[in-house]
Amino acid sequence: MVKHQPLQVYERQLCLSCLTGIYGCRWKRYQRSHDDTTKWEFLWSLILFFTFSLLLVWFYFWWEAHNDYNEFNWFLYNRSGEWIDGTVPILATTAAGFTYIAFLMILALCHIAVGQQLNLHWLHKIGVSTALLTTAIGFISVNQTWGEEWAVIPISLQATGPFLHLGALVAVTALAWLVAGQVARAEKTRFQVVVLLLYLSVLLGLYMAPLSITSPCIMDHANLTPRPDVIGHQGAPMLAPENTILSFQRALQMNVSGLEADVAISLDGVPFLMRDRTLRRTTDVGKVFPARQLDDASSFNWTDLHSLNAGQWFLKDDPFWTVQSMAQREVMLVGNQSVCSLEQLLRLATLHNHTVVFSLRRPPHGHPCYHSWINDTLEVIRQSGIPQHLVMWTPDWDRGQVRQVAPGLQQTSVEKLPPQVLHQQGISRLLLRYSQASPYDIREFSRSNVSVTLYTVNEPWLFSVLWCSGVSSVSSEAPNILRKVPYPIWLISPDEYCLIWVAADLISFTVVIGIFVFQNYHIIRWRLSGMHSYNPEQIMLSAAVRRSSRDLNIMKEKLIFSGKEGPHREESCTACVYCIVCLFLWLCPSTLKWLPLLFSSPYLFTTDLMTLDR
Repeated sequence: MVKHQPLQVYERQLCLSCLTGIYGCRWKRYQRSHDDTTKWEFLWSLILFFTFSLLLVWFYFWWEAHNDYNEFNWFLYNRSGEWIDGTVPILATTAAGFTYIAFLMILALCHIAVGQQLNLHWLHKIGVSTALLTTAIGFISVNQTWGEEWAVIPISLQATGPFLHLGALVAVTALAWLVAGQVARAEKTRFQVVVLLLYLSVLLGLYMAPLSITSPCIMDHANLTPRPDVIGHQGAPMLAPENTILSFQRALQMNVSGLEADVAISLDGVPFLMRDRTLRRTTDVGKVFPARQLDDASSFNWTDLHSLNAGQWFLKDDPFWTVQSMAQREVMLVGNQSVCSLEQLLRLATLHNHTVVFSLRRPPHGHPCYHSWINDTLEVIRQSGIPQHLVMWTPDWDRGQVRQVAPGLQQTSVEKLPPQVLHQQGISRLLLRYSQASPYDIREFSRSNVSVTLYTVNEPWLFSVLWCSGVSSVSSEAPNILRKVPYPIWLISPDEYCLIWVAADLISFTVVIGIFVFQNYHIIRWRLSGMHSYNPEQIMLSAAVRRSSRDLNIMKEKLIFSGKEGPHREESCTACVYCIVCLFLWLCPSTLKWLPLLFSSPYLFTTDLMTLDR
């Protein structure tokens, strides 16, 4: 008669329990399995990977689109009629979704590292499906309503490409531990070959990726052109209400070389500064003239316009999140601003000998100045006393007449035309959106003596890329930020970059080879040792008295981990280390944006890093 003894208590494996519990709600030992993942669960793993990749691109897009957040909010205002910061909910949901999906990806990789089945819990499947659906809807919406902003991605890659390459190389090199373990433990040769070839293909692609990376900041230091001039777009709208005298004064304090504004014509023929078609957003027209708040701004005479307050909206909406940092005296000054005329701006520019560029909007049909708007504007320029060479004239209407009346104006085009056509039309300057001119275009225009001004440049990384491209001037809503960038964020010669590239590839290749050799040696040594540990539950099951088949099946389900103890413990330790590394890389993505400082000039460290971060 066999004496029954209590089953042996299993050793606790906290890391493994957390992995399988959080990922698939399998907290108990008998719920885990080293069997192959089912095809259905493998499909969900692919969906998870695809969602992570899609969210990564979406997250990168909105991170780099920070330069144009104000443009996006203004676009939403024109559609809805209400000023809201639409980027806040988008950024919040993007950060939450990316964090959640990245965490699931780390858990999935840890499952693979310890040889566990990938059984994603149904709640996580719902979460992944929701993240995938909302991100896809976001892509479609941006493509239909703000499609021109996609151009920020290839431009930003000129600034981040070398560092994204190094980050990807580190990540793929770290995956060598996981891949080597899978190849060493796999029993099917075909699986080993497929996994190995796939991994080596990705690794080889990363090794050769710098051949396709082009950046104007990879250049000899001696070829760097002088710092581009900064023109205050609508003054300094981060510090004061846009298109007001205070905004232009703040811009002049930021050492700008010129001032830019949007000009409309009043009912009595006075050119004034206003970006919107109506006065609702930037004035208190809803209180003073409630019945006319939806009327075109050009339908008001100058007396009515000058009586409106153009500063209270700035304190209320705080479009750039800067009001809280203002002193009480500054707040009172901002709240007392009024609508500014073009003549006031020209006199201010004349006093400081600064360039003025403005976009002139034609009044609607039936307006008294519909046919005379060009002459009215030229008359204001003549009466202001500003030297003609300080005015950049952008309207394309009646350029021949404008040259006769004011031949000294800098004829400027807002349309990208070949240099030969520009010279034929007597145009010496271009005013383009930053996405419309490539480094090659900038060099071609420079050789043809055509100055290029790009708008709207608010971020230091974009300013640095355009500086290295050779642009002569930029228009910015953030002159207070760009003044603290005395040198490109990073600048490296081709020889130095080649050295870094080759060194990184050699280090990565050495680490990968070392990992594969160590993993295969470890597994082969363990298999040849022939040392097996016996599971007490197997012995008790074999020596047990007669039991029903149902009880026997239940006990067999609990004997999944009846194999060799050595690999289990080591795999659990591997999971711990791998999980810690992945979590570190996941929780510290912001460190990547400081990598350019490694190659920057020492002069950059004298700047305000907090401002650069913002």
